[in-house]
Amino acid sequence: MRYLALDVGDRRIGLAVGDDAFGITRALPTLRRSRRLATDVERIFAIAHGEEVGALVIGLPLTLRGEEGQQAARVRRFALSLEPIGLAIELYDERNTTAEAVHRGAEDDDAGAARVLLEDFMSTKTGRPDGRRTPQ
Repeated sequence: MRYLALDVGDRRIGLAVGDDAFGITRALPTLRRSRRLATDVERIFAIAHGEEVGALVIGLPLTLRGEEGQQAARVRRFALSLEPIGLAIELYDERNTTAEAVHRGAEDDDAGAARVLLEDFMSTKTGRPDGRRTPQ
């Protein structure tokens, strides 16, 4: 399965794409948010279609206590607006992804955070910390 990860902010959306068959991820150029939600949805649809992804992984910004605040509510509403795209949508805890991206030296913190998010998500799907499938 190929995934498109989104690190949704008020001004930018960090993007990364990955394939769980090989455990490979790569950051994509960060999107500047439009003033129109419909424009953002159209742009994400075009990227998802072009990258041939089967699901979206959207970072859910939980508090340090693991609770949902105002930003998490905004991200949930944004995720609902993406439902018409017709792809599966997974919300995934994004705590510390930006800090990890900075630590890794990402050139673009938003895209780097999306990549960290996707790597973590994929590692939980495959059962290995490096994101690769466990041999059968």
